[in-house]
Amino acid sequence: MWDQSVTVRAILMLVSPAATLVEALEPLRSEPARAAVLLDIDGTLAPIVRHAADAHVPEATRSLLIEIAKRYGVVGCVSGRRAATARQIVAIGTIAYVGNHGGELLRPGATRPEVDPALSAWTERVRQFAARAYTAELQRIRVRSEDKDAIAAFHWRGAPDEELAAEAVRRIAEQALQEGLAVHWGRKVLEVRPPVDLDKGLGIAALLRGAPLATALYVGDDATDLDAFRGLRSLVKAGSLTTAICAAVSSDEAPPELAAEADLEIDGTGGVRGLLEALL
Repeated sequence: MWDQSVTVRAILMLVSPAATLVEALEPLRSEPARAAVLLDIDGTLAPIVRHAADAHVPEATRSLLIEIAKRYGVVGCVSGRRAATARQIVAIGTIAYVGNHGGELLRPGATRPEVDPALSAWTERVRQFAARAYTAELQRIRVRSEDKDAIAAFHWRGAPDEELAAEAVRRIAEQALQEGLAVHWGRKVLEVRPPVDLDKGLGIAALLRGAPLATALYVGDDATDLDAFRGLRSLVKAGSLTTAICAAVSSDEAPPELAAEADLEIDGTGGVRGLLEALL
């Protein structure tokens, strides 16, 4: 068995190029009851789609995740969507959901998420901004708005003129910053957020706090997943975990720094299914 105090990146440098994914995941597989399996949803479990509302997790992937939830100590999905929306997409009630980039925590079987009070305090102000910013012109050029309570999202994927739509959304970002709000750019989406600490790493830390774990895996495909990578590694540094394995899901839109900071690189959502199979 590998010395799990050694970093996963160092471990993978020591094994042969023919080492399988099963071998790379051995720190989790050897003690599943003391391991956490954490995954992003859009672009990881669910393929990216033209309209965010159409996203779904393929049944083959969902079935694997159900089996993993029976075996591993903690299983959760970590998303930029609201926690309740994330649960609807994945359709598994026995796992945890970290929503709104760490601002919400919906524990297995719970009916309502735990919401960061600092985030809740800004909800009305963000909603008022979004109502003013989402003009008839934005609707005409097919920019779509999404209400995520304390976060307002503006999507332009699939707009007839994506360049024109992106420029209009950039003006929303400038306006938000002028009004003291924070902004975050994703894959053809702008999020207007409260100016408070908010990231997936903080949400993961809240989920795992107090759990008797040794190892955790995180799988993601976008820039916000870098916070999850760094959050897990901070837990290793603090002694809360022995090993963190960070996997980047490759795509044409994935930021290059994600693969640079990952221990493993997985080829698209199909590769994620292969990873889930390897965990079993």
